[in-house]
Amino acid sequence: MPDKTATEREHGIDVKEKPEFPRKFKVVLLNDDVTSMDFVVSVLVEIFHHTAQSAVTVMLKIHNEGGGVAGIYNKEIAQTKQNQTLKAAAAAGYPLKAVVEEE
Repeated sequence: MPDKTATEREHGIDVKEKPEFPRKFKVVLLNDDVTSMDFVVSVLVEIFHHTAQSAVTVMLKIHNEGGGVAGIYNKEIAQTKQNQTLKAAAAAGYPLKAVVEEE
């Protein structure tokens, strides 16, 4: 059913539908035994626009828990960030993996 912002009459009752918001997707970076912590921090700062402090926090979560959320975006932006991460990792010779998951 399409989103409607105006009040409509259905069966003699005023109905006001709430707009549907676009689904959000998270980019999750996965831990591995090769990728350096410094490289992960640089990816978080350069691609995901984290501050240095938040990048270190996320990197430690990735290291200690096996994965961590780099950012939450609409689907297209999440996929772009994933691709940028994979390309940067490959160019640097690291096997860093990034996956996109629905929020």
